[in-house]
Amino acid sequence: MGVVATLVLAALSVFAVVTGTTGGEKLVGISWIAFLAMAAAVPLGARTGERSAGGLVWGYGLAAGAMVTSAAVFLIPQAIGQHPRWGGFGIAFGLLAGFASHSIGHRLAHMDLPMDRTVAELTAHAFSAGAIIGIIYGNMPELGVLLGLAIVSHKGPAGYAAARRLVDAGRRPSVLLVPATGVGIAGIASSLIALPAAGPVRGLVFGFAAGVFLHVAMDFLPRCEIGSEVHDLLSVSGDAHALLDRLRLHAVASTSIGGLAVLLAWLVIV
Repeated sequence: MGVVATLVLAALSVFAVVTGTTGGEKLVGISWIAFLAMAAAVPLGARTGERSAGGLVWGYGLAAGAMVTSAAVFLIPQAIGQHPRWGGFGIAFGLLAGFASHSIGHRLAHMDLPMDRTVAELTAHAFSAGAIIGIIYGNMPELGVLLGLAIVSHKGPAGYAAARRLVDAGRRPSVLLVPATGVGIAGIASSLIALPAAGPVRGLVFGFAAGVFLHVAMDFLPRCEIGSEVHDLLSVSGDAHALLDRLRLHAVASTSIGGLAVLLAWLVIV
């Protein structure tokens, strides 16, 4: 499945470049960077040992900081600029939809499904995010590549964590090539959708995209609490609170650096 999905992404990339679809070259670049980020993180997550909590905190924190900043700087102003009211409604609906999908996905975790839950969740997320990215760049090709790169910056740490969970469950992590291609496949395909010129419609769509990405970014904020994913990766004897307190400082530093990185990159480009 991973090989087939990669071939589909390659074919769509050629199609986008040859036909000159709106925003095609930027989408192809973003798609392959997202693919390589997750694909490269898979073997690292598969081989890592128990002392990986700090790396996970920094990976998640950098990605979350970059995504929050990018959504606030690039997506929200676009949505409000299209239509102040409907853009605001779109942001709210996107945040609520992200919360709903996360809650429903957690409930599905307790069901006996004919597929691996981790792979299914990542694939669904990748295709939905790719569809939104494609619509955004397909209708506003003047947007820079920095926005797309910040949005897919979580692919690396997500692949790292997912590979570790699959290996712990005795499953092959190579299946993660499927969600790795999701952003590109859905993004290039959805870039062909032309939105109506009406301001309320465009404001609602861009606001919804901003809300969804804000939720995803906040979901990646490192949570150094008892019972969290970070805590599960620790191997300590006795009280783990002291170590988690130190990791909280790393979480604050990593998210701040992720946001500052977007600011510096924007200043250089502008």
